[in-house]
Amino acid sequence: MTTPSVSKQDWERKLQEVKLSKSDLNKLVMNYLVIEGYKDAAEKFQLESGTEPAIDLASIADRMAIRNAIQSGNIDDGIERANDLNPEILDHNPEIFFHLQQQRLIELIRAGNIADALAFAQQELAPQGQENPQFLLELERTMALLAFEDQSTSPLAELLQNGQRQKT
Repeated sequence: MTTPSVSKQDWERKLQEVKLSKSDLNKLVMNYLVIEGYKDAAEKFQLESGTEPAIDLASIADRMAIRNAIQSGNIDDGIERANDLNPEILDHNPEIFFHLQQQRLIELIRAGNIADALAFAQQELAPQGQENPQFLLELERTMALLAFEDQSTSPLAELLQNGQRQKT
C-alpha cells in the first residue's frame, strides 16, 4: 500500500489558499513565547504587536520553575509550586493531578523505593483509578514496571525516560 504524496507545487498552492490574519499569527507567536518561558521576548512582542498574552507575564518564571521541577524529577516541589501559583488548579483538573501523582510513582520506582511506590500507589492513586477507568489503565501500566527486575529493559521502559517527565 502506497501513501499518497503531494507535489511541491500542490503543497505551495494549498498553503497559499490558507488565510491567516496577522492577529492570529501574533497570538500564535505570543503563545509560543509564553509556553517556552521567554518572558522578556513576550513583553517586547506585546509592546511591538499590541498582542495581549493569555496569562500574566509575571507568572512565567513561576511556571518555568514548576516545569523545571517536574522535568528534573522533583514532583513534590512541582506540585507545591503549582499550588502556590494557583491553589485550585489541581483540585479542578483531576487529570493533571493524576499525571503528576503518576510521575511521582514513576520516580519512586526509578529510585528503587519499591515499598514506598506500592504504598503510594495504594493510598494515593488506586482511589483515583477507581473513579476513572482511564486512570486505572495508566496506573496498571505504571505498576507493571515492578514486574521486571531491570525496568530499564522492560517493554515499559519509556515511562522511565525523560520524555515521560516532559509529557507530564
